[in-house]
Amino acid sequence: MALPDSFLELLRSRCDIEDVISQYVTVKRRGRSLVGLCPFHSEKTPSFTVFPETQSYYCFGCGAGGDVITFIRNIENLDYLDAVRFLADKAGIEMPEENREDEGYKKLREQILNINRSAANFFYKQLLSKNGVSALKYLRNRGLSDKTIKKFGLGYSSDNWTSLTDYLSGEGFDKELMKRAGLCAKNQKGGYYDYFRNRVMFPIVDVRGSVIGFGGRVMDDSQPKYLNSPDTPVFKKSLNLFSLNNAKGSGDTLILAEGYMDVISIYQAGFRNTVATLGTALTAEQARLISRYAKEVVISYDSDGAGRKASQRAITIFADTGIKVRVLSMSGAKDPDEFIKKFGADKFQMLINKSENHVEYRLSQLRAGFNLELPDDKVSYLKAAAEILADIQSSVERDVYAGKIAEELDVSRESILHEVKSIIKAKWGKKQKDGLRKEEQRIHAYRDSVNPDKAANLKEAKAEEGIICTIFFNPDYVDNICKRLGDTPFVTPFNKKLFDTLCELVNNGIQPDTIVLSQYFTPPEMGRISGIIAQRDLVCGETLIEDYIDILKEHYRKRLTTELESIDNDDLKDYMRQLGKIKGKGSNRE
Repeated sequence: MALPDSFLELLRSRCDIEDVISQYVTVKRRGRSLVGLCPFHSEKTPSFTVFPETQSYYCFGCGAGGDVITFIRNIENLDYLDAVRFLADKAGIEMPEENREDEGYKKLREQILNINRSAANFFYKQLLSKNGVSALKYLRNRGLSDKTIKKFGLGYSSDNWTSLTDYLSGEGFDKELMKRAGLCAKNQKGGYYDYFRNRVMFPIVDVRGSVIGFGGRVMDDSQPKYLNSPDTPVFKKSLNLFSLNNAKGSGDTLILAEGYMDVISIYQAGFRNTVATLGTALTAEQARLISRYAKEVVISYDSDGAGRKASQRAITIFADTGIKVRVLSMSGAKDPDEFIKKFGADKFQMLINKSENHVEYRLSQLRAGFNLELPDDKVSYLKAAAEILADIQSSVERDVYAGKIAEELDVSRESILHEVKSIIKAKWGKKQKDGLRKEEQRIHAYRDSVNPDKAANLKEAKAEEGIICTIFFNPDYVDNICKRLGDTPFVTPFNKKLFDTLCELVNNGIQPDTIVLSQYFTPPEMGRISGIIAQRDLVCGETLIEDYIDILKEHYRKRLTTELESIDNDDLKDYMRQLGKIKGKGSNRE
């Protein structure tokens, strides 16, 4: 029985891998991942790693890995469907009926979009009614015009526990549908009550103009300050951006602000190209979404310590998208909303024009922590600055910044570049050496039943894995990769199967993830897949793709040359055509 995408999406949202695995394994947070002792082999040093971002796990000791379904299959000794039923039962989800679920899910999405539209109209009318006097006054005191309020469809949810629920019931909507849409909740006695109460309401609209969710802000100091719609069949906070519907098509640059009010204030000042995340820190999915609509992003977060820290994190996330990043630095105001009110739109435009690119921003933040008049601080700053320059992929760009630092501090540019190159060499040398050593150890320690051809073709297999990893995290690269590969085949059958599956999913409009892949691969194969995507920081990147493809093309040329001896005269012309085609595509970089 093939499971519909709608069911898998719901299962994914209800069965967070961290929550599920924590019931079996004691894990501790380490950066963006969690580690613990592997439940599948005996070990004293934790090598079992959970990756919440990709909803996967991988043991660097024994190679076990996969998604949440694979984990339950292995830990509970169940087959695929039984593992799915196990998780669905835990999450209170009914298993789908074959051939009926997709149509039902599509209808559910349409119903939720309809009820959201009605809720948005209700909130807007409430804002303009007697009930919304205090909320309307609050928005006007924040400097918003009636035109802006109408443009964003801002509204008000009253302090009454059932005002929206009663209104939607009168419009003929079912209360269970309201609950599925995240508009109401159910108490222990079975009664329904409004999810949003006594808040200014911000409808969240997708690029097609549909209301997919809401954000609500209190008008006093009560907590939580902001309340956002829970994830629903039409809304997921980590995959959407506030006001992208207004910002799309506004040019090559997007301004990324922290919150709803910042976006609206910046928009009202004449900057239509502004978006914000939805109550969460920037995610990799949101960064990729921004990169589809712009070539450059200006990070415009709050000027406090938390804002600076969030900016540094966002810079790291954007690094994988290839989009140009600049960071706006404010003084005299805590956020863009306050800055515009105090200094006006023209000064904000000047601020954008003077915004630093991400390298300049990181260097200026670093410089603030040193007294450069002191020799020891100067040396420490230069070493730390070299670490930043080592993260720049462009040698020309590194050269420019090295020259700038050298001029500012009266040191040799060559000495800075020498330090930078030493760091780059050490970093990549260590990563490559560690990666190959671990791979060789694993190959010798465990019989490779998943990809038995890898041991004899390690270099080519690693190139294939680099391509696979890049596609998993950047599915929009598929067409370009396939074009560059041309007729060049993968060397190892398992990687070929995985590559073909990913390409088919992407071409069918399906976002690759581990839960989707687990339908097509066995638990041991899912372990290998998790191991591949766990190498993201080491092997993933568009700039490396050309090298990976060159490796596969060179292997193919050598294989064809070796086979030449066995080719008879009748096939010689066909062979020469193939060889010419490969050489023509060659390693020329596009």
